[in-house]
Amino acid sequence: MSKNNTVFIGKNKNFWDRNRRSGGYLVKKRSVQITISVVRALLMFGLCFMIIQPLLTRFSMGLMQEQDLYDSTIILLPRHVTLDNYRIVAELTDLKTIGGGWHFNALLNTLWVSILSSAFQIVSTTLVAYGFARYRFPLKNFWFACVIAVIIIPPQTIQSALYMNFANFDVLKIFTLFGANAEGLTFWQRVLSLFDGTGTGLIALLGGSPLNLRSSIAAYLIMCITCMGLKDGLYIYMMRQYFQGIPTSLEEAAYVDGCGTMHTFVKIMLPDALPTIASCFLFSFVWQWTDIFYARLFLPSSSISLYSTQMSSMVTRMSRYFSADASVAVVVPNGRQQQLISIAVLICSIPLVILYLFTQRTFVESLAMSGSKE
Repeated sequence: MSKNNTVFIGKNKNFWDRNRRSGGYLVKKRSVQITISVVRALLMFGLCFMIIQPLLTRFSMGLMQEQDLYDSTIILLPRHVTLDNYRIVAELTDLKTIGGGWHFNALLNTLWVSILSSAFQIVSTTLVAYGFARYRFPLKNFWFACVIAVIIIPPQTIQSALYMNFANFDVLKIFTLFGANAEGLTFWQRVLSLFDGTGTGLIALLGGSPLNLRSSIAAYLIMCITCMGLKDGLYIYMMRQYFQGIPTSLEEAAYVDGCGTMHTFVKIMLPDALPTIASCFLFSFVWQWTDIFYARLFLPSSSISLYSTQMSSMVTRMSRYFSADASVAVVVPNGRQQQLISIAVLICSIPLVILYLFTQRTFVESLAMSGSKE
């Protein structure tokens, strides 16, 4: 019978007695735990400070009168507190009528545009991602390379093409092959007319002229539903990776039970992918909320008042807002400009912070999940 060399330390002994009997092991273990806890606390404090400090600075700056901006003795706490700066920013960004009441037009328009475009993006990208993950079709690798190209290539490179396409929208001139301008042309000449602009498309044949969709949300929704919207390539990639991690046995079991392809997708795959879909929707909503490029291209301020476009043109309107004569522009000091811009950025970020507070559980869950296991 072997001898048991285990040393009983004892739970009821005090810490130093137990440490002495363990040969100093407890002190070493406790020291490592305390060191890790302190380092973790310092890292978390530094990270939180980096995130919260700009918001606190902007909030403090928004409460200052203009004279406090140029006072070197004031760092964070204002000497002369005022809320008038928020009223000025609201009037400059179409949240309030000048000299009138609050209506929040810019924020409400941004809200429904962001929700609508995000919903279109998620529907289209989820279907495409599932197709890439589960089906084989011709040139599959080539089309997925195009998805990666959508992620890599900035949209500014095709800005001119987007402008011309939606300013003269004509369904890609598909009916040129059979339209009125195709008479007397060979087949290849008809094909060439699809690209050189000499053909007559479907809309031009029916309405007499192409449509101008540039100042309409329809242009952006068309891009979203065709997976060419803002960051659509990223959403396809994320959901494709998730669908590939789900065992095919789940679908095979559903097929054996008599489910069709769409029924399996809706009843089996979508419920399991809801956290990832929710994360993609949050990403889409946040990027659309702060987007300026597509907003200026498709939704100028003359058609729909969005907060991002109103905020980006604040400096231009300040010169006349602070002028006694609306026909004469004044020079607004740089410190005053930065103060009002900081307030506008703070107002823009508040809805996103509130959104994250209510959705952080779903967002964290989607990051922690790595797919289902059999």
